[in-house]
Amino acid sequence: MGIGVSLFLLAAGAILDFAVTVHTSGFNLNTMGVILMIVGGIGLLWSLLVWGFWNDQRRGDHVVTREREYL
Repeated sequence: MGIGVSLFLLAAGAILDFAVTVHTSGFNLNTMGVILMIVGGIGLLWSLLVWGFWNDQRRGDHVVTREREYL
């Protein structure tokens, strides 16, 4: 899950939790909003940790030298 999907889930969950006032039987939209916000937050933290880990691994100084043969 990428950062964009996580932010989308957070926004959709916030809309369902705070802005929707529809009452349904057997299905609570406010609870669904909270679940989406939790999943989006976990996904966002996971994405940041994974990308932070990859950036640290790739940040080393790699110098590639080619020896030239002079004829």
